[in-house]
Amino acid sequence: MKFLVIGSGGREHAISWKLAESEKVDKIYCAPGNGGTFLENKCENINITDYYELADFAARMGVDYTFVGPELPLVEGIVDIFRDKGLRIIGADKKAAMLEGSKSYAKNFMKKYGIRTAEYEIFEDMEEAAKYLKSKKHPVVIKSDGLEGGKGVLVSNSPDESLDKIYKCDKVVIEEYLEGFEVSILSITDCKTILPFLSAKDHKQAYDGNIGPNTGGMGVVSPNPFFSENHFHDFEKNILIPTLEGLKNENMDFCGIIFFGLMVTEKGCHLLEYNMRMGDPETQAVLPLLKTDFSDLLRSAHEGKLNEIEPEWKDSSNCVVVLASKGYPGKYETGFEITLPDPKKGKIFVSGACIKENRMFSSGGRVLSVSSCGNNLDEAVGEAYSIIDKIQFENSFFRKDIGR
Repeated sequence: MKFLVIGSGGREHAISWKLAESEKVDKIYCAPGNGGTFLENKCENINITDYYELADFAARMGVDYTFVGPELPLVEGIVDIFRDKGLRIIGADKKAAMLEGSKSYAKNFMKKYGIRTAEYEIFEDMEEAAKYLKSKKHPVVIKSDGLEGGKGVLVSNSPDESLDKIYKCDKVVIEEYLEGFEVSILSITDCKTILPFLSAKDHKQAYDGNIGPNTGGMGVVSPNPFFSENHFHDFEKNILIPTLEGLKNENMDFCGIIFFGLMVTEKGCHLLEYNMRMGDPETQAVLPLLKTDFSDLLRSAHEGKLNEIEPEWKDSSNCVVVLASKGYPGKYETGFEITLPDPKKGKIFVSGACIKENRMFSSGGRVLSVSSCGNNLDEAVGEAYSIIDKIQFENSFFRKDIGR
């Protein structure tokens, strides 16, 4: 089979790498890809970003399946374009992508279908939002309505901080603050079945001890060590099953990924958000633990036969540590040369780096994702940091407490 993977981050490198493991896959086009996919087995970067040109390319090259990595193409309707041309594509169509593209749409969907979530209010008039905030006990959670690359959420501890946030938005969701621990659960659906993957624990803040600004993610472990079997059954009953019912009742018809962002409190699992694509860096932790051929999962989803497949997972743990450019998620410089080891264990996924004259240079905020499996979490963590010790990358930083 031939695949087209759309995107340029560490997530897309991991997806391409996992597909390349399959004996059933002999070619993967990465659009536009990055320095990691440039070097990856069976992969070829193509410099096309226009959605209609990508569809023409897929048809011309006989691509069997296209997989969409980032959220923006989904929200902008790339799946609808491909489907209109009779092309097979894995991802949410424009209607379903609104579950990520609009926080208010998602919250109203949760409320309509009895999906357990935080209490909330939606505002388009910021003066009304300000009055509401002044009457609320803090902390509160403030979310801008649209896409902000995982950085649009603020846990506000004071009215002044809240007001500073809302006046930068056109539309906001204001939620009650939930005390607990976060869980990420990727899943795949054909809108008749949802198959959840292993749980994961993301580390969003930039610095050790969960301090500093929110980022796209500075590291992750999988499975989440705090997420028990009882927690999973609660998630299944109060979030997963009613989500599937909602997809059916809203006549959503797509095959793709649903990412459940959860907060587990003393009162059970609450859904914080949907992402309609694989998380980054969760993908780099979860896919290395998948024993089932990833291409089989994607093909089953497209054929509406997910009820006939049961994913198998390694009895292991995985730790991913992100190396970022100094200054991220704020202002940072790029263009620093990177020298990578060839680890006997683990894998280095490239998030923001390019190849020039056979040398690798940083080109983004998050640059590398070091992923390592182990028989237990301590082993996985230790191996990941031992790989980092061998990477030469000036002007980088990383958290030293992932999985610890």
